[in-house]
Amino acid sequence: MTAPHPLHLAVALDAVGWHPAAGTGPDAPGGDVSGLAHWTALVQEAERGLLDFVTVEDPPNRPAGAVDHRLDALLVAAAVASRTEHIGLVPTAVVNQAQPTHVAKAIATLDHLSAGRAGWRTQLTPARPIVIADIFTPEVQRPMAELFERAADLVRVVRALWDGVYDEKVLRDLAPGRFAPADPDPGGSFTEIEPLGGSAADWLTIANPSLAPRAPQGHPLVFTLAHITLPYRYGARSADVVSVTPHSTDEARATVEEIRTEQAAAGRADEKVHVFADLVVFLDSTPGKAAERKARLDETHGSEYTSDAHIAVGTPAEVADLLLEWQGAGLSGYRLRPGALPHDLTAITRELVPELQARGAFRTAYEAGTLRGLLGLPVPPDTAA
Repeated sequence: MTAPHPLHLAVALDAVGWHPAAGTGPDAPGGDVSGLAHWTALVQEAERGLLDFVTVEDPPNRPAGAVDHRLDALLVAAAVASRTEHIGLVPTAVVNQAQPTHVAKAIATLDHLSAGRAGWRTQLTPARPIVIADIFTPEVQRPMAELFERAADLVRVVRALWDGVYDEKVLRDLAPGRFAPADPDPGGSFTEIEPLGGSAADWLTIANPSLAPRAPQGHPLVFTLAHITLPYRYGARSADVVSVTPHSTDEARATVEEIRTEQAAAGRADEKVHVFADLVVFLDSTPGKAAERKARLDETHGSEYTSDAHIAVGTPAEVADLLLEWQGAGLSGYRLRPGALPHDLTAITRELVPELQARGAFRTAYEAGTLRGLLGLPVPPDTAA
């Protein structure tokens, strides 16, 4: 099977891999998985495979009392920026914990440090864990809708800040009702200031903000992961790349069509918005070996590993067949989640990539110097110019 046009490929990096037992057994990564050498090796391996970008995860929503020991994604990306040359670096920043000025400056700074290879994976975390069975009830959908509306407003403000807009009225007009009231007595004593009166989640405007210079890409890449209509709508309105989680060709086709409809409704029909699919991958060149390895990890974990995304287990040729079949449904790329590191990452870069290259389905060299360039995305005009 040959691709109609080359695919885009990214990998989602976690410290040891996506299987809960990935840090155990003979394939577990050696050394300090929180150290710079470990993360540098992972990203350099992804770059060796000519991948478009890596995303760096941030702790997901956890039950009360649970702790997820994970490094700050943005600092990891910044640390490896000088140790790589071509691959995009897309750290996660949780949207409902972010202040626009802070996230705009941080991601723009990463874009400068990486010479135009930065992105922002926008992640939303609900205030409480959501029971999947309740996800389509009005009690869940209403606050979810507000959460995604707020996220869209945040991205709009961040994009304006990337363009150098810092006028308070302009920013407030971009996201009405999102900012805390200004201090009515800016020259007074802090002890005399009355509470601002907004909610704890309000954004603050700063009279003389410290902003990074306009980023080399204009706007660094905005990426989001989406599962259902509300995040599809948000991604179609706000993102450059929306990654989805279909489990069949028909699901992939229906999801792409829904996102294109939402994109047109948002007035972006003429803009390029990539639709990727997330896949968890367990790869081995010997038939059956990947399934055996996953079974051993499942046994160590004590139950069969399942995921929101489709789990692809097989040889590079088998997984390449799947990628090209789903591409026919309208996908332009994939974000692959290696089941165990470093094994499944090196299998992607050294076995799956050559298989796709042999079919004319993936690049044989980096053909652009920026992440937007790799993805065929134009540099947005400077609206503040």
